Amino acid sequence: MRSFSSDGVRIDFIDVPAPHGDGRPVLLIHGFASNHTVNWVNTMWTTTLGRAGYRVIALDNRGHGQSEKLHEPAAYTTTEMAEDARRLLDHLDIEKAAVIGYSMGARNTARLAALHPDRVAAAVLGGLGIHLVEGAGLPPRIAEAMEAASLDDLTDPDQRMFRAFAEQTGSDLRALAACIRGSRGALTRAEVAAITLPVLVAVGSRDAIAGSGEALAALLPNGRFLDIPGRDHNLAVGDRVHKQGVLAFFNDVYPAA
Repeated sequence: MRSFSSDGVRIDFIDVPAPHGDGRPVLLIHGFASNHTVNWVNTMWTTTLGRAGYRVIALDNRGHGQSEKLHEPAAYTTTEMAEDARRLLDHLDIEKAAVIGYSMGARNTARLAALHPDRVAAAVLGGLGIHLVEGAGLPPRIAEAMEAASLDDLTDPDQRMFRAFAEQTGSDLRALAACIRGSRGALTRAEVAAITLPVLVAVGSRDAIAGSGEALAALLPNGRFLDIPGRDHNLAVGDRVHKQGVLAFFNDVYPAA
């Protein structure tokens, strides 16, 4: 992996060139308690996009993966995390890229598109629907789950799921608790309506966390909705329908060549 300083915070990332030619850049932003490997490499997203002719860039969000671990909630605002992505584009001298985010990463992607529409050619919001505007991210009890003495002390299914996933990915639990508390923040309907670039909203039909993908797509002036049949929040990430839908969307609005 490579790293750079994002306003003093070390952010690690990969930058995989297209197999042939320069390839148009696609930036991948993972979800909470995950990292670029779990979210994008293990699910074959990096391979799929590379084979389609794209240059693939994926970062570990602050507090996640190999990037710097911070333990103050104020370090994890959605705006600051979106700026990490923008600063990475600056670091790589990329004027504009397509951006794919999943779950928390989709929230960061939406904020990036709202703040810097000139830097985002097209966006994919995976695992996030109308809760972008009607919710403020994962509830505080998920932070409490990160702070519990052990998984055995938890009985709430959602708390157990996120704590088990965090342990599986070898995450810094204090950093994740701070991230939950600091990154809570929704976009307003007016902010979403002002995002005029092409956006694909991709949500599993059994996703109980995202909220309605159709409702969010309807708020976006150039929004489209992709239903991922039979998939919940976790399984929708690497689903074949998800990948095919994104490639079809890119072929229309952001072709590789």
